[in-house]
Amino acid sequence: MYEPPHFREDDPAALAALVRAHPLGLLVSAGPGGLLANPIPFLLDAAPAGTQAHGTLRAHLARPNPQWRDLAAVEECLCVFQGPQAYVTPSWYATKRETGRVVPTWNYATVQVWGRPRVVEDAGWLRRQIEDLTAAREAARPEPWAVSDAPEAFTEAQIRGIVGVEVAITRIAGKWKMSQNRSEADRAGVVAGLTGEGGPADPVAALVARAGAGTPR
Repeated sequence: MYEPPHFREDDPAALAALVRAHPLGLLVSAGPGGLLANPIPFLLDAAPAGTQAHGTLRAHLARPNPQWRDLAAVEECLCVFQGPQAYVTPSWYATKRETGRVVPTWNYATVQVWGRPRVVEDAGWLRRQIEDLTAAREAARPEPWAVSDAPEAFTEAQIRGIVGVEVAITRIAGKWKMSQNRSEADRAGVVAGLTGEGGPADPVAALVARAGAGTPR
């Protein structure tokens, strides 16, 4: 990934937060079947305290999906997580009114994760995977649904139809392209423009404001 220094994000907490907030990652592999990419929801397990490891990603694929067989044959795969993103019009820049020397761009936050995949077919591991993934997405609901709410025979059949993937993270990179290369006046214009279109809670506007203030993500 192309990472100019002013857009590069190295804070492990910020990277992990984006992955957890936007868990539908693009799983990319280059194996015997060629290049394959599938959107897959992931869980991120933190590394044990006191270690230099980056943690582990967990996911599962439908058994008919050919990618899991390719993953069993490769040394590395790539997982891409896309955070908030928005088009930025030059009309928002103070520089447009001053010189006209501006062009459109796109602001975005993204995390790329590399690691060695391990295919898992153990039923106990798969049950834990679907229970953990369900709990992570249902926890904030007034009446959370749980895997145990479904008939056991049905759940067992579903588990037989999936294959697990565990990715031990070897490298992780983040890029927060949030107008850091623009002047303070231009950034203020971007924040105002995005807020006008997306409302006061616009996520990209908030990230541009934080980047301009030099505050943590």
